[in-house]
Amino acid sequence: MHSDYLGNPVSPTSDTALAAIDTFVDGFLSYETQAAEVIGAAEAHPDSVLLNAYAATLWLLLEAPEAAERAAPYLARARAAVGQAHPREQAFVAFVTAWSAEDIPGALAIADTILAAWPRDLLALKLSQYHAFNRGDFPAMLRAASAVLPAAGDVAQLHGMLAFAYEQCHLLDEAEAAARRALDLKRKEPWAQHALAHVMLTQGRVAEGVAFLEGVRDTWTGLNSFMDTHLWWHLALFYLSQGRLDAALAAYDDHVWGQEKDYSQDQIGAVSLLARLELAGVDVGDRWDDVADRLAARADDVVQPFLTLQYLYGLARAGRPQADALLAAVRRAALDAPDHVRETWREVALPVAEGLVAHTRGDYPSALRGLRAALPRLAEIGGSHAQRDLFEQLILDALIRADRLSEAQQALELRRGFDPDGVPLNRALAQVYDRLGLPAEAAKARARIA
Repeated sequence: MHSDYLGNPVSPTSDTALAAIDTFVDGFLSYETQAAEVIGAAEAHPDSVLLNAYAATLWLLLEAPEAAERAAPYLARARAAVGQAHPREQAFVAFVTAWSAEDIPGALAIADTILAAWPRDLLALKLSQYHAFNRGDFPAMLRAASAVLPAAGDVAQLHGMLAFAYEQCHLLDEAEAAARRALDLKRKEPWAQHALAHVMLTQGRVAEGVAFLEGVRDTWTGLNSFMDTHLWWHLALFYLSQGRLDAALAAYDDHVWGQEKDYSQDQIGAVSLLARLELAGVDVGDRWDDVADRLAARADDVVQPFLTLQYLYGLARAGRPQADALLAAVRRAALDAPDHVRETWREVALPVAEGLVAHTRGDYPSALRGLRAALPRLAEIGGSHAQRDLFEQLILDALIRADRLSEAQQALELRRGFDPDGVPLNRALAQVYDRLGLPAEAAKARARIA
């Protein structure tokens, strides 16, 4: 019996196949481009259960309507060879099979079984967290990572996963401690860097966040497009808070929207940052058109609510007809999505979708009705707190534009609790206080900008 580099059992296989398994697992956990080599490795080893199951996994992570079809040949090969495989490998094939069939609750139950028996299978943990995250079940992310800590506490990536789970559960001190433990073990641990950036953003430690991310930027080598662009996205958020609008726009042009422009995560990062730039008062020129050219293919993409809503905003903001087609697809999903997610589409994603389109078309009362109706349950669509904050910023913008200034003042002052010196925030506060006839408070807001 062989073992992978983490010590998990692997059925007898060639040295080259085992090396390819290790390359994928390490590359996947490290967000490195080498993980993509598993496709060629699966082709070279058609009888390898794990390599083909891993290749299917990579295709499912395409997060597109055609993902299951692209994964199918590899999953079929894995299933054909699974009879003589180790029980861990058999369970992983069952996990990927359930995922491909959109049975996410079933997949998560299988992942729990794998981790109970083989707690150093950190690939299974990472994928379990991925699915729990997309459902907004952040305690499940923490529960899974905490359970394997005694067995895998020597692995930096585990502490990175633990850190992000803590942060999403609003346990910020624990999140920072776990992130720093990960970075002590491995300075180039991008998920831990990302989790620590979340903590600093949430606590308003903006200057520290800039210094931290700029200080580890030399480690952002060999990363896949999601991780590289997402770290730059976080750095751009800090720049925005500081009022360094040119630096934030440069981060967008040179990094956030400069890699895999057809990939889901790169697309939503671009939409999210471009919207924030506009809300901060930046003239973004024709950049929406460039993004919408890539989003046009998403006109019926309802793979995940969180992704769909940002595709929709980008298309609607650019005035593309595909926005109406995608809104119609959201309405269909509210009726016929899989059981485990249908209510989320109907009661959360649909009102948000209608609110987003209304906002782009200047109908701010309708935007507020849709966005606010879903706000208490917004976590159900997936995404992080920092990512979903875009929707709250759009609510705030709609309040100001609809002259609901008392409500806007309340929301802005609450936001100042975690972004006390934020330049766009205090600029908006100064304008609102001027319009409310409170010049002394407007002056204080302008002083904070200075």
